[in-house]
Amino acid sequence: MTGVSAGTLMLLQLSTQGGAATPRSIVGLIVGSDPVTKVVLAGLAVLSLISWAIMFAKWRTFSAAERAGGSFVREFERARGIDDAMLLAQRSQSSPFTAVFSRAVQFLNDTKPALGATNERTARLSGSQVEALRLLLDSQTGREREALGKFIPWLATVGSVSPLIGLFGTVLGVIEAFEGIATKGSGNIGAVAPGIATALIATAAALAVAIPAAFAYNVFASRLNRFDNELEGFGSELIALMVREGRI
Repeated sequence: MTGVSAGTLMLLQLSTQGGAATPRSIVGLIVGSDPVTKVVLAGLAVLSLISWAIMFAKWRTFSAAERAGGSFVREFERARGIDDAMLLAQRSQSSPFTAVFSRAVQFLNDTKPALGATNERTARLSGSQVEALRLLLDSQTGREREALGKFIPWLATVGSVSPLIGLFGTVLGVIEAFEGIATKGSGNIGAVAPGIATALIATAAALAVAIPAAFAYNVFASRLNRFDNELEGFGSELIALMVREGRI
């Protein structure tokens, strides 16, 4: 009787182990995970799509701005006066540099020189008017920087938030592993493997989202700072051109 009972118990254990098929692929683990873990992974997938969309959009924006702006600046350095530069800006592609130049030209057209013309010189802007022009150029530079940097902070947000979301999924996976131990009454690999695998998948997914976003944020932030410095230098060159032409 004892032998029959022991044999029956062994058969029951084998049948139970055979019925609970352990997923052997990442897709199977995701499908077999609990609903909260699926929501965590879906949220990470959405963040990944958003960050990659921003990366591609910013790459195109910066490439176009650098290409058009570089061409305009190279030709602007050979301009003999404001009039030549105006003709150049009209036939050049739109860029932050042409926007800054157009703002300066608008200021010149709307402002009457405070220093009147004499026999020795033409009418010129006063020191306060030059300072107002400088402030105007700084303001326009800030607008162009803000337009170029739009959505870049989202990359930093994704890079910092994704690991925390992944950590939440990792904790859920560990909890699932302990639940497997409690359910099967043992700590063998079959009891803890699904939960641990789910936890590692959540961690890997979070890193896969955070690393590209953080890397892209640093790259675009560096390019944005360099562009800002180039715009400020262009403003100084514009004022120097006005000095050479006798407008200041």
